[in-house]
Amino acid sequence: MANKENKYKILLVEDDNNLGFVLKDYLEMIGYQVVLKKDGHEGVVTFKNDIFDLCILDVMMPLKDGFTVATEIRSINQSIPIIFLTALSMNEDKIKGFKIGADDYITKPFSTEELSLRVEAILRRTKNMDSIGLHYHIGKIIFDTDNYLLKQDETVTRLTRKESELLLLLCQNMNKLVKRETVLEKIWGRNDYFMGRSMDVYITRIRKYLKTDPTVEIINVHGTGFKLEAAAEEH
Repeated sequence: MANKENKYKILLVEDDNNLGFVLKDYLEMIGYQVVLKKDGHEGVVTFKNDIFDLCILDVMMPLKDGFTVATEIRSINQSIPIIFLTALSMNEDKIKGFKIGADDYITKPFSTEELSLRVEAILRRTKNMDSIGLHYHIGKIIFDTDNYLLKQDETVTRLTRKESELLLLLCQNMNKLVKRETVLEKIWGRNDYFMGRSMDVYITRIRKYLKTDPTVEIINVHGTGFKLEAAAEEH
């Protein structure tokens, strides 16, 4: 449950009036601040003019769909958690959502309890990441966990929050095998096919970032997990 002395603020964008009000009332009842908007355009405008801790976006909406809204939000803030609400059963749509940068999706119909558990888990992981405050040396690359940055000489790469969470887990287990199911449970909150596809996309991105140092490598142990191989030093 949210801390009532320091409430997390959620942007909820849902065009179904009944569902929107039910979710808003429920989330406020358990301690969150909620701003409800009824279409994608209003959602983006509201996000630009306020500060939120998490976004919950319906996929099918007028004016701008949830994917478009998420893309625009990500162009403003790469780290804010996003949950999609979707009635879509197409696998391609779920995978598209994760490629955009979603943290989770919930397929309609769903229970308010399921939503609250997903929200709580994502915010808990976000809070833990924000409080790490460490620098890791990955070969010649410096990973600044506070600011989600990779630095090497004059080159600086800004990571998304989820990229940082994933890289941090690999750094914490430098030169050790991290099982796929461990990564999925710790970073994505659950182990299923769609989360696995999302994880593979993020691993590919991080490999690309780390290519600036040829002595650093993420090894894929087929069907088992991943190993970040490099000389490591924690500060």
